[in-house]
Amino acid sequence: MSQPPQLSDEARAAALAKAAEARRVRSELKQLLKMGSISFSELLDRADADEIVAKTKVLAVLESLPGLGKVKARRLMESIGIAENRRLRGLGAKQREELLDAFG
Repeated sequence: MSQPPQLSDEARAAALAKAAEARRVRSELKQLLKMGSISFSELLDRADADEIVAKTKVLAVLESLPGLGKVKARRLMESIGIAENRRLRGLGAKQREELLDAFG
């Protein structure tokens, strides 16, 4: 098994800061969805332009939508044919279309 790369203290600090920023952005995004400040279609548009949003898991996004909990989100993804570990960037055109029909 290979060892992880040895990082300098500066590189490690930069990586930690980048990860913290990504977690903060995803958390704010999910909060905006819960409050209804941003629509699902707007979120998909942001995913095309923003790297952090594009790397957000579809399941986490769906669970953040009002009226859609963990069970309903998983059932919806299963009915559309989206894997649980799929990220917004990895959605196919048909999957995006079906999600937009449901929430757009």
